[in-house]
Amino acid sequence: MDVTVPAGPGLPGGLVIPDTELVERFSRSPGPGGQSVNTTDSRVELAWDPAASGVLDDHQRSRLVARTDGPLVVVAHEHRSQHRNRAAARERLAARVRELLAPPPPPRRATKPTRGSKERRLDAKRQRGQTKQLRGRVQD
Repeated sequence: MDVTVPAGPGLPGGLVIPDTELVERFSRSPGPGGQSVNTTDSRVELAWDPAASGVLDDHQRSRLVARTDGPLVVVAHEHRSQHRNRAAARERLAARVRELLAPPPPPRRATKPTRGSKERRLDAKRQRGQTKQLRGRVQD
């Protein structure tokens, strides 16, 4: 059951991470399940090391290694069954890899305030000043 990362920004052809590169650990889940929680190992911890992966090109590997410290680890324990938690963990790993491989957003270009916004700001300041002036002592 390989992990398939769909195509997206920074990942034009998609990506398939083979099972041989994934490390799965199972433990008891703190979530729902009643009595079976005490006996079944339904919590899934899925780890993948992008530095040692053979499915990434050099650019993708350098981007992932720069944005993470060590292997990527995701945990799933919201479902009662181990099978559903395994699927949820793989989906989370795919989403995380896609998010990390996406290029950074373009930098924000600073713009000047419009003439109308300047005038509205000055009008508001003038109005506020008049309001405060009316709070002074009453003169006969």
